[in-house]
Amino acid sequence: MKLKGREICKGKAIGRLLVLNEPFSFLGGVDPLTGELTVASGREGENIENRILVFPCGKGSTVGSYTIMDLKKNGHLPAAIVNAQAETIVATGAVMAGLPMIDSIDTSILRDGDRAVLVGDGLDMMDLMERKVVTCVLHRKGKILILKRSQKVGTNQGKWAAVSGFIERGEKPEGTALKEIAEETGITTARLKGRAEAFRIRDGTFVWSIYPYLFEVGDEEVKLDWEHTECAWVDPAELEGYETVPGFRRVLDALGL
Repeated sequence: MKLKGREICKGKAIGRLLVLNEPFSFLGGVDPLTGELTVASGREGENIENRILVFPCGKGSTVGSYTIMDLKKNGHLPAAIVNAQAETIVATGAVMAGLPMIDSIDTSILRDGDRAVLVGDGLDMMDLMERKVVTCVLHRKGKILILKRSQKVGTNQGKWAAVSGFIERGEKPEGTALKEIAEETGITTARLKGRAEAFRIRDGTFVWSIYPYLFEVGDEEVKLDWEHTECAWVDPAELEGYETVPGFRRVLDALGL
């Protein structure tokens, strides 16, 4: 899976990720003499040397730029830096040290130990596979349709979800949505009511790029295919009693439900 970011300092790197989930300060967050993270980082004792260091953004004193230079002098630089949003102090230090750095990457889908190759503005995640899918929420009289996935489907068997399906090459998401609704429910009169920006979620070695859609439907009877064993019309507030697929609540939030 390849992620495209913005190049802050040109370079190449290969290695395993070390992921920090909070903003990070090089000053006080790492010992420049050893490359080990300190208590302030929340990951005391781990070493950043030759790791691709991932964190949302930088913080702290401008002296952090010189801490990066000290890491270089002492031979303990990370292999590269990946941020969601670059901050001036870290960017300056990376440029001064010639340390490859990119930002504009969704760091929420990255995990400790992932293998990656950074070249220019791209991050090739060697162990991850991306799947683009539509999630179609059917709405009727204040309730939404949820479907229980059968044991015959490839993922999330036995969990509840909306209508969903892979976006095949050459298909447009809305066309896929209408096709999947007809196949999985037998409903052919769905009317598009809303959509939300696509987002990604991580599930093991899969990254799902989800395209959320909201459709209004009438009183047509639901006719399930092999992919599901049960269905129910529920108020979104009642979902706590159901085991749903990863990201389902986020889909509903994105659609205003």
